[in-house]
Amino acid sequence: MLVSLSIENFAVIKKLDVDLDEGLLVMTGETGAGKSVIIEAVSMALGARADTDLIRTGEDKAVVTLVIDGSDSLLAKLEEIGAPAELPVIIRREINSQSRSICRVNGAIVPLSQLSAFCKGLADIHGQYDHQYLLDKENHLSVLDLYGGDELAAVKIETAERYSAYAALSGSLMELRKTLSDAKRQKELLEYELRDIQSASLKPREDEELSEQIAVMEHSEQIYEALSAAYEGLFASDSSAYSRLGNAAEELGAIESFSSEYKSFSETLKDIYYRTEDLRSDLRHLRDRASFSPEELDEAIERLELINSLKRKYGGSLEAVMSYADKARASLETLESSDEKVRELEEKIRLARGLYDESAALLSSLRRKAAASLEERVGKELSELNFRSARFSVALDKAPVSALGADSAEFLMSANKGEDLKPLAKVASGGELSRIMLALKRIIADIDGIPTLIFDEIDTGISGATAGIVGEKLRSISKGRQVICITHLPQIAALGDHHYLIKKESGEKSTSTTVIRLSPEERIEELARLLSGTEITDSARAQAKELLGRR
Repeated sequence: MLVSLSIENFAVIKKLDVDLDEGLLVMTGETGAGKSVIIEAVSMALGARADTDLIRTGEDKAVVTLVIDGSDSLLAKLEEIGAPAELPVIIRREINSQSRSICRVNGAIVPLSQLSAFCKGLADIHGQYDHQYLLDKENHLSVLDLYGGDELAAVKIETAERYSAYAALSGSLMELRKTLSDAKRQKELLEYELRDIQSASLKPREDEELSEQIAVMEHSEQIYEALSAAYEGLFASDSSAYSRLGNAAEELGAIESFSSEYKSFSETLKDIYYRTEDLRSDLRHLRDRASFSPEELDEAIERLELINSLKRKYGGSLEAVMSYADKARASLETLESSDEKVRELEEKIRLARGLYDESAALLSSLRRKAAASLEERVGKELSELNFRSARFSVALDKAPVSALGADSAEFLMSANKGEDLKPLAKVASGGELSRIMLALKRIIADIDGIPTLIFDEIDTGISGATAGIVGEKLRSISKGRQVICITHLPQIAALGDHHYLIKKESGEKSTSTTVIRLSPEERIEELARLLSGTEITDSARAQAKELLGRR
C-alpha cells in the first residue's frame, strides 16, 4: 500500500507531505482546491507520462515521492529492474523545465518504461472520466480476459504465438506467389537473355585477351619486321651476334686455365652464348606467328563486338554479364521448383492454422465460461449498489481471426425491468456507469490482488441513498486493501476510516494546495460543509454527526 506521499512544485502544490493509512481514505475539498492534481501527481510517480506544464510557475522542477510498503514478493521485482531489494520501496519522479524526466526506485535510476511496469500491480487509479472506457466496445474483450484469470491468460498467449506463426507463413506464401507471378511474366525474357549469354560461351577476361590480340594483329607488319630484323642480326650469318659470341667464347676458353679471373669471364660468356642459343627457336616462333590473315583479325574484332554488346545489355562488364546469367538461371530454376515450394508452404500453413484454431476454440470456450461468471458477479454487485432492476450481459460474437483469437465482446445492459439489453453507451447514465465501473473494479481487484485502489470522484452522477450504498461498497472493498477516494458526497466521506481535507490557500503572490488530516471535530465541520455549502449550520453539524454515527 501507499505509506506516504510528498509533492514539491507540482501545479498548484508548492510543498505537500501526507502520511497514508490502511482502509478507506476519503479526500474532500472545495471545487478547484487541487484534488485531481494530487491524483495526477500520484499517477506520475507510478509511471505515467508527465508534461513540463505541471511544473509550478517560477520553479525549475517538480518532484513527487511515494513510499510504498509491500510483501517480500516485491523484492524479486526490484532486482529485475536493478534497484536495491529493500522495503519499503521509495519511488521518486522528477521532471524539469528542460523536459527531462528522472525516475528513481530506492535511489537507482530506472527507465520510465521499467518504472511503469514495476508499478502496474501496486496501485490502480480510476479517474473521474475513466468510466468512458466502458463505452468503447473495443475495451470489453480485454476486461473479460482479465476477469478470466491465469488459465485464460495462458491460452491467450498461446493463441497469439500460434497466430504469429500462422501469419508469418501466410506472409511467406503471399510473397512467394508474388515473386512467382513476377517471374512467370518474365520467364520468356529470362530464357531469351540466358540463351543470348550462353550462346556466346564466354570465358573470364576474354574481352581483355581479345583486345590485346587485336592490337597485335593490327600491328602485325611492324611486329614481323622487328622480329625478323632481330633474328637476322642474331642468327642469320657467319658474322651474326650468335656466331661472334661463339668465337669469343672459344678464345676465352683457350686461356681460362691460366687464371681464375679469365675462367670467370669465360664461363659468363659461355652462359650468354647458350642462353642466346635458347632464344633462337623462341624468336623464330614469334616471328612466324606475327603474320595474321585479315580473316583472323575480322573474327577477333567481331568476337569482341559481340562481348561488348552483351556488356552493354547486361551490366557493363564481363563479370556482370556472367553474374546476370547466373541470376537468370537461378530464377528459372526457382520457377521450375515453384509448385513444390507452394505445396510445402500450403501444408505448413494448414498445420499452423489447425493449431491456431485449436487454441482459439479453447480461448472462446474459456471466454464463454468467464462471461457467464462475470454476468453473475456484476449482477450481484449492481444489486448491492441499489441497481436491483438492472441486467448485465456479455455478448460474445465471432470476429476475424487475429492474435486476440476469433471473438469480439460487448457489454450489454438493461437498466429497468422490461427493457431489452442494449450497448452501455445507449442505456447507461453517468451515475449508472460509475456504479458499473465500481462493480468491475471490485471484481477485478479481487482477481489481480492490487493492494491500492484510487478513485477520483467515482460518485459522479449519484446522490441520496445510492451515495450511501456506493460508500458502503467502497468500504467493503477496502477490507484487506487500501482504497483512496476523492469525493464530494458527505454520505461517502462519512464512511471513510480516515478523512483528509484538500485545501487551497492564497497568499499575496501565489496559491498553494495543502492536505490536512482531519481530527474527529474537524471532520464534523467538513461533513457539515458538504451537506450545507459555504454557510455551516447547526442542523448540518447534527446531520454530520448522525452520518458518522452510522459507521
